[in-house]
Amino acid sequence: VFPGVRQAQWLTKTKLVEGLPPAVQGIVDNPALGLQELEERAKHVVSHARLWDTAEVAPRREKYCPVLFENLIHICRLMSGKYPSLSKRMLARNCRIAATWERESILLQVRGLSGILMNSMTPIPPVASKEEILATKEHVLETFYPIAPTIDLQEVNVYRELNDTGQCFRDGYPYSHPHTLFFLESANVRTDRFRPEQLRAKMLMFAFGNALAKAKALHGNDPKVLEQPVVVQSIGTDGQLFQFMVFQLNTTDLVSNDGVKNLVWIDSDQNLYERAQCVPEVKKGVVMKPAGISGFQPDTFKKFLALYLHGTV
Repeated sequence: VFPGVRQAQWLTKTKLVEGLPPAVQGIVDNPALGLQELEERAKHVVSHARLWDTAEVAPRREKYCPVLFENLIHICRLMSGKYPSLSKRMLARNCRIAATWERESILLQVRGLSGILMNSMTPIPPVASKEEILATKEHVLETFYPIAPTIDLQEVNVYRELNDTGQCFRDGYPYSHPHTLFFLESANVRTDRFRPEQLRAKMLMFAFGNALAKAKALHGNDPKVLEQPVVVQSIGTDGQLFQFMVFQLNTTDLVSNDGVKNLVWIDSDQNLYERAQCVPEVKKGVVMKPAGISGFQPDTFKKFLALYLHGTV
């Protein structure tokens, strides 16, 4: 089986760029936005999720991961005082997505529950310029010959080619643009969780699926290079390690490897903190490791906040 993201790139005709796009990194680095003022609050919510919101000695991941997510979203919402348009957002849970496309001679479909979806009244503007989009024509997609790039995908009989943005985007729904998908890998048993690489592949497939369904709803089913690309973000976490992704759908013409490609920016494996010590570690009456959170990484928190603010500031 391939490493997940490389396979997802082929399936979605996408070029990968390491790191966050300048539009998002610029928010992280801009001191005028005052993101650093929220760092103490972020540290507090990590402690709350890992140490206080439980009667257990060591809280389980399925408990603290969702608590941490909700608290981080709460901090993000505090910015709506400064940026009122942030209040024009809606979190939708258990949103179903179905998107169908053809790649070479293979009919593909991504469908299922696409995490927690934050919708917005306005779309995120394109993050790559027209020149950068045209330059993707030169990009050569990796092939896996002699192995089929669909080797581990589930084969099903498709009786209807669905392109459905789910209950979230019925006609007249005011929050009609997908903004950011959140995936919580909160299973307590490690083998039940997606590994980081698998999680990034899942994030890419569902960001692509949401963008493709939205593009088809806006522009019809004819394959084409989009005049206005569709941007969908994704954040995945197990409650400590974060994956950040910005996906830009530039084309719905996906059959051949030629022409304009889609783009994805991925910032991988960012720890929000190094360790949560629920009870102090004591040896021979000496405290070796005190209880508490150690190694808090403010930049990871700022990236989470920057993706939330993206498209507004």
